[in-house]
Amino acid sequence: MITSIKNAEHYKWGENCDGWHLLNSGSLSIIEEKMPPGTAEQYHFHKKAQQVFYVLNGPATFEIEGEIITVQDRESIHIPPLTRHRIINQSLDEIRFVVISEPKAHGDRENVVLS
Repeated sequence: MITSIKNAEHYKWGENCDGWHLLNSGSLSIIEEKMPPGTAEQYHFHKKAQQVFYVLNGPATFEIEGEIITVQDRESIHIPPLTRHRIINQSLDEIRFVVISEPKAHGDRENVVLS
């Protein structure tokens, strides 16, 4: 079956961000996501899931264990389990990326309060 954002399950998250489940199984999740300018994800970690973020159009800014890292178009970054992280859109344009989680990250998330 061919899946795209035209026929995938859609959901809203954060500050008017969008996600589309391209694959949603217990062992693997692939989601295309869109973030408007000036939005940010809650700082968090996953107990079991590792993730790969592949930026379709960016730049995307990541905060990983307190370090700021910029990922450009057609670049990816790996986030191991138990690693505190978040994605931030500091650009003036929307960003799009694919996030691959193994196993799926939904239900495996612990938010971290920044002090």
